[in-house]
Amino acid sequence: MTARDPGRVGHRRSWTFAALLASLAMLGPFAVDMYLPAFGAIQAEFGVAPIAMQQTLSAYMIAFAVMMLWHGALADALGRRPVVLGGLAVFAVGSLGCAIAGNIESRWLFRALQGVSAGAGVVVGRAVIRDRYHGAEAQRMMSHVTLVFGIGPAVAPIVGGILLNVMGWRSIFWFLLAYTVTLLAVFARVLPETLPRAQRQPLHPAALWRSYRTVLGRPAFLLLALVTALSFCGWFLYIASAPYFLSGLLGVSTLGFGWLFIPMITGIMTGAFVSGRIAGRLSPLRTVNIGLAIMAVGATVNVLVCHLLPPGVAWNIAPILVCTLGWALAMPSITLTMLDLFPTLRGMTASLQGFAQFALGAVAAGSVSPLLSRSLPGLAWGMLAFIAASSASWLVYCRHVRLPTEVSG
Repeated sequence: MTARDPGRVGHRRSWTFAALLASLAMLGPFAVDMYLPAFGAIQAEFGVAPIAMQQTLSAYMIAFAVMMLWHGALADALGRRPVVLGGLAVFAVGSLGCAIAGNIESRWLFRALQGVSAGAGVVVGRAVIRDRYHGAEAQRMMSHVTLVFGIGPAVAPIVGGILLNVMGWRSIFWFLLAYTVTLLAVFARVLPETLPRAQRQPLHPAALWRSYRTVLGRPAFLLLALVTALSFCGWFLYIASAPYFLSGLLGVSTLGFGWLFIPMITGIMTGAFVSGRIAGRLSPLRTVNIGLAIMAVGATVNVLVCHLLPPGVAWNIAPILVCTLGWALAMPSITLTMLDLFPTLRGMTASLQGFAQFALGAVAAGSVSPLLSRSLPGLAWGMLAFIAASSASWLVYCRHVRLPTEVSG
């Protein structure tokens, strides 16, 4: 498979192709999860308050979300390859800046630069899958990517903790730089261009405005985007609060962040595996119903555990695994349903979905997490509230907005 031979991506090679796209999508989680164990060390070196450290995550998330509005439009206009390669180059610069930063302000700047570029892999990867696959095969491929992708967030905080304790917090960003440069070299050689020139959209302000209005003017898209974003925030709240949840409330060391991330990613990988297995057997509507029901059960049990049992790693983290399992089961079906609403604007649709998800994630990280991470019940109720709002959006969509063709394919 080469850049000049896009046609060789097929079912026989779907796992190889999934691994390529997943390694690209891992940039975002690596940039978040790997440096969470280093919060205390960075805060101590720069002599700043905890809220200033929390804003390094918010700066990344806000930039990530805003630029997602453009990744898809650029990919629809210029093709998939240039956006991916350009994003990797910019992320490398941001990682270098974080590694040599001398104060918290420069860290905010270079974290934002990482955020600007990290979303290219997520957005373009979804568009590439939909360019090449259809129906149940597209759902299987999306699930394969999620399954392989899940390895990264599980490993990232463990690697980050080891690097922190062996070589200091700056080594985390040198590692990210090396990983990004390697990806850039590999993708420059093997990434196929999946969008023919004849299908590209003009990158013109008036045309872009019409396209944004087309997507945002459809209630089905808005409700589905809320479902994905709100359910994501339900468990991302624990990632944003990880330094305080694990170290402050559960007494876990900086080498023990895997106690949260391994179960969480196990849930994601299990849900993605099941989603791939049932593709074509259960309708997307039923798959989403089951996924959201599992999330609701996990969040409810989480609240009960936090109120009825003393703090404990096993029982305070197990419900989070259940929630991530339900999320990964439902998301491929919801994502493909959204992309199929606008067959000629899949890049932009993926961008707007990503924007909604990570903009709300930035709010959860910068505003909700500092308020709720002081107690286990606070975090549990926050998760339940996000998942309840997500389920309510799904019910409105199913009862008042959806068309039969939006959930049957």
